[in-house]
Amino acid sequence: MSDEIKLPERRRITAKSVIYGVLGVQLVLAVLLMGGDFWRAIPTIGLPSTQPRFDQPVNPGDQTRRYRPADMPLAPAREGSPQRPFTSTSDMPTRLVFGRDGAGLTMTGAISAGDAERFETFLKAEGTDFGTVRLNSPGGSVSDALLIGQRLRQENLDTVLEAGDICLSACPYILASGVARTVDIDAQVGVHQHFFDVNTVLPAFLAVEDIQRGQGAVMAYLNEMGVDPLVMQHALVTPPDEIYVLVQSELSDYRLIFTPDAAVE
Repeated sequence: MSDEIKLPERRRITAKSVIYGVLGVQLVLAVLLMGGDFWRAIPTIGLPSTQPRFDQPVNPGDQTRRYRPADMPLAPAREGSPQRPFTSTSDMPTRLVFGRDGAGLTMTGAISAGDAERFETFLKAEGTDFGTVRLNSPGGSVSDALLIGQRLRQENLDTVLEAGDICLSACPYILASGVARTVDIDAQVGVHQHFFDVNTVLPAFLAVEDIQRGQGAVMAYLNEMGVDPLVMQHALVTPPDEIYVLVQSELSDYRLIFTPDAAVE
């Protein structure tokens, strides 16, 4: 009598097992992709920028500088120009300070969360009879800058940077809201990447939807204000710990310097 050899039963493939298999493959791929991004990002996490300090002179082609909004030395005024109101961003208010300067409005300091709401309170108390808005800010909250800018455009106000003023990071979005926009040759306007309220050292894939949504909102806003959204090409390639300082020709080309009368001619 010969021994019978029993073959193992073939495992039946069900729809449920197929779904689990597909999900498993997707999970493995996601882990591999995220892991690759993470390991590529590790060498740059926590390392300081190697760009020149912000107070070093800027020339065409040499426009990227280190950005430390809370403590950043500012270049001394050129000979014959008015002295800067501040010698370092550490001397500036940690949130926007609104004030009157003759017939104009001044906004000075970092743009903090809630400043747009504070600005509305200021306008209710002071009115809106301002001719121009003078800016001097190292930047800050993008969402508040956009709201403030929209409010300024509603009032048809002009924006101005005088000699020694800075307008960095989110501040140019307020500058963009002016019906007329003036930037003194001794003022500085700079752009870079934003966190869009996602403050993390992890790779961007963890917040890609928020980042894309934020970038889309900024570009739509700039277009609405009459500023060329192509200015964002410099922002998108400049890390958050660095700032790209626009030269006068770029400010004019992107219409961050703008005179309505000149556009009509």
